[in-house]
Amino acid sequence: MAVSAAIFVFVLFACPMAFAKDHIVGGNDGWSQSVDYSNWASGETFSVGDNLVFNYAGNHGVNVVSKDAYENCNTGNAIQVHTGGETSIPLSSAGDMYFVCPTLNHCDTGMKLAIKIQGSSSGTKSNPPNGASGVFGNMSKLMVRFSVVLGALFVFMG
Repeated sequence: MAVSAAIFVFVLFACPMAFAKDHIVGGNDGWSQSVDYSNWASGETFSVGDNLVFNYAGNHGVNVVSKDAYENCNTGNAIQVHTGGETSIPLSSAGDMYFVCPTLNHCDTGMKLAIKIQGSSSGTKSNPPNGASGVFGNMSKLMVRFSVVLGALFVFMG
């Protein structure tokens, strides 16, 4: 009985931690005009399978746009349009993604985000930012997560 409970707890906690992370855009300040999104993004590592979570007030929105639209703050041809105060966007492929607030002049005053997503299901690799060491960096993260879960299992079973 204890073994099956331990396996259940392991699967419950280890699988989501090993494969996905929710990135709360802007941290505690959320998606607002008071955040330097270039600075915020430089402290994050985005990977295929992760989610971007935008929390914002009703006078904002989130548009997924092209690089050109991002650079020119053009919200007229958005790839995706999101409203409603909370938006979760899955990062499903490697490469660059661009986001802007469609409210008049908000993008122009810095309410825009550009990210680089690592990894892909096709086996192609992008260079990891911030000095991460590719496969070994990812394995290290996985081992830490596994160790935490394994420690919790020992406490649970003991």
